[in-house]
Amino acid sequence: MASVKERLAEFSREAHELYLNQSVPYLEDPPDPLQFYRDWIGPNKPCIIRNAISHWPALSKWTPEYLRKKVGSKVISVAVTPNGYADAVDGDRFVMPEERKMSLSAVLDIIEGKVQQRGVFYVQKQSSNLLEELPELANDLEPQIPWMSTALGKSPDAVNFWLGEATAITSMHKDHYENIYCVISGEKNFILLPPTDRPFIPYGVYQPAVYRQRDDGEFEAVDQTNSEKVPWIPLDPLDPDLDRYPQYGRARPIHFIVKAGEMLYLPSLWFHHVQQSHGCIAVNFWYDMEYDIKYNYFQLLEMLCGFPGST
Repeated sequence: MASVKERLAEFSREAHELYLNQSVPYLEDPPDPLQFYRDWIGPNKPCIIRNAISHWPALSKWTPEYLRKKVGSKVISVAVTPNGYADAVDGDRFVMPEERKMSLSAVLDIIEGKVQQRGVFYVQKQSSNLLEELPELANDLEPQIPWMSTALGKSPDAVNFWLGEATAITSMHKDHYENIYCVISGEKNFILLPPTDRPFIPYGVYQPAVYRQRDDGEFEAVDQTNSEKVPWIPLDPLDPDLDRYPQYGRARPIHFIVKAGEMLYLPSLWFHHVQQSHGCIAVNFWYDMEYDIKYNYFQLLEMLCGFPGST
């Protein structure tokens, strides 16, 4: 009888052969809600949608000058790291960014090179930071994606604003959300892996820590001693260490770019890694996934792969 490991590899191979695409397809217009559910949400497959946000004023309005005038004095949450990696494994630690309160104008000064600061700055608070911290910008876009809300029968849980330097990187992870990711200016570089490639993606359990900038300007990682250990992916898909994680050589990552005015549907439970052009602005809508048999199956897959903490 074949081993569990061999069966899991066959499971991934069949998914690629049966229904997964080798690249992310494009839709040229906003889709019909029912058709979108049937073709993309139900099968859990990503796509890029063009001409879906072209009517948003944000696409033409959100220049640095406009943002300074409209919300420049607003104090927002900014992630600061020494190397651009927020929420990522560094050695034997899972290190989170220092969260700094700054005016949006001060962030723009750094991004535009008017002010030199040590560290990498990224507006990436999530938890609906667009509506909570920058509500003055809400009228420049829609409060939800109408056809997505209709398809799912719900409104988004969060609307998030993203702005950062090119060196700010989102490490490989997955979310329990149906994600609509809209690029307003610049471009985002994505690496995606389907949930069925989970057998090839390494996980570890790490002591959580938070970056802190000392008085001398250097950063240190301060352990969160009262926090539970965090399961996370130690592998960097930009430079995978196949000697240490040889199974990743069997994964089939998809690399692609989402440009200004385009929208990515990133399905729940897909693994993703994100880079961006310098000063890129994006907004994403998180719709809570259905905790149905798809989630049930994925939990089983996690256990069979020996997910950290499982018995």
